[in-house]
Amino acid sequence: MDEKDRKNTTNDAGNPVSSDEFSLTVGPDGPVLLQDHYLFEQMANFNREMIPDRQPHAKGSGAFGHFEVTEDVSAYTKASVFQPGVKTEVLARFSTVAGESGSPDTWRDVRGFAIKFYTDDGNYDMVGNNTPVFFVRDPMKFQHFIHSQKRRADSGLRDNDMQWDFWTLSPETAHQVTILMSDRGVPKSYRHMNGYTSHTFMWINAEGERFWVKYHFKTDQGIDFLTQEEADKIAGEDADYHRRDLFNAIRQGDYPSWTLKVQIMPFKDAETYRFNPFDLTKVWPHEDYPLHEVGRLTLNRNPNDFHSEIEQAAFEPNSLIPGIGPSPDKMLLARLVSYADAHRARLGVNYKQIPVNRPKSPVHSYSKGGTMRIENVSDPVYAPNSKGGPEADPEKYPEEAVWSAEGEFIRAAYTMRKDDDDFGQPGTLVRKVMDDAQRDRLVSNVAGHLKDGVTEPVLQRALEYWRNIDKEIGDRIAKAVQED
Repeated sequence: MDEKDRKNTTNDAGNPVSSDEFSLTVGPDGPVLLQDHYLFEQMANFNREMIPDRQPHAKGSGAFGHFEVTEDVSAYTKASVFQPGVKTEVLARFSTVAGESGSPDTWRDVRGFAIKFYTDDGNYDMVGNNTPVFFVRDPMKFQHFIHSQKRRADSGLRDNDMQWDFWTLSPETAHQVTILMSDRGVPKSYRHMNGYTSHTFMWINAEGERFWVKYHFKTDQGIDFLTQEEADKIAGEDADYHRRDLFNAIRQGDYPSWTLKVQIMPFKDAETYRFNPFDLTKVWPHEDYPLHEVGRLTLNRNPNDFHSEIEQAAFEPNSLIPGIGPSPDKMLLARLVSYADAHRARLGVNYKQIPVNRPKSPVHSYSKGGTMRIENVSDPVYAPNSKGGPEADPEKYPEEAVWSAEGEFIRAAYTMRKDDDDFGQPGTLVRKVMDDAQRDRLVSNVAGHLKDGVTEPVLQRALEYWRNIDKEIGDRIAKAVQED
């Protein structure tokens, strides 16, 4: 670089500094002077440059790109992001669930798959995973589930025994655990996995008709996986394997993409469907509700600053735009509150003013004050007012994402229906979707996991758990465990 083009170092106020190497001292051998405010700024900033990890999904990677609508689904939703030909800027973040920010990318774990659409109607966030189901159906159990996958209070170590203890006492986990222990438990890369919102959402069209939908992002690179042996080897050689793969692929112009498809259920079907369609532990069979293509997600720009653009990115399923709403899914309804609360705790109450979270559309809210308030606030700061402040328009933006409910206040799971059963769908997955080689690897993965510190009586419960999923697979797992 030409010397005349070189930028002079400044402090954070923009004042030029004299040295990047030496503190201000009394002579070359004397003490450091308190007036060296630049030294103290450097040390103080260093002490504070880490922000708290996300509780789940701490280790992640992300990139920017766009979503382009390729098929007309306007008969089902008036959402601006899904109208024919619309192209929207996006941010995507992928993650592991249980590991901390420094943990290996190739641990066997569910992967997060979150997308922020910067639409004309504000941010629309999708928060999902690489699996179409989840471990639990009621939010009361979510915190306990995450604690069972994290670290013990005494040793600070992760523990297979407490994982299987929770899973076997919570039979609704069977579907997700079957997927986790299958080939999809360790994707080859973030580029080689699907993404699902898993939850059911509501779509509303221009005529006010309502539909239930599930989102499926199908990888255009094809599904691929790592064996347990490959994953373990890579974990010891390159803990950032998936992060590196995504960054390098985009840097080299090999832009990953996913085709978005949705399942659409007529609104009234939910009342009589053979199992509860809002149960997060279940999938909708494709023969009942086939996939409809919507568009393509493409990632083509890496972050310029990982901390400000990925670490500080905040995704929340309550960021919904006209034409899209929630459903009676209990887990989703709780997440509408909990995700935003997590961001306020981690990033501060004004986290939506961080550039990566800031909408591209105008913001006219009455929020004011708080830590790290960046945007100017002008009077009036209250509503209603007669001073020209923004006003809500219920005619232009009616409360459309609604449904009826009645009954006594009760703490219980969903009402049981004809095909509501925790082991049926994972059994079908094992018997009808997996081939022999996949079943062999499933047995090996589960047996290896059970042999690593799972104690009695948890072990016997785990073997019975697998026999409930599939008798033959359960017996094979039992034999593999006993042979060791």
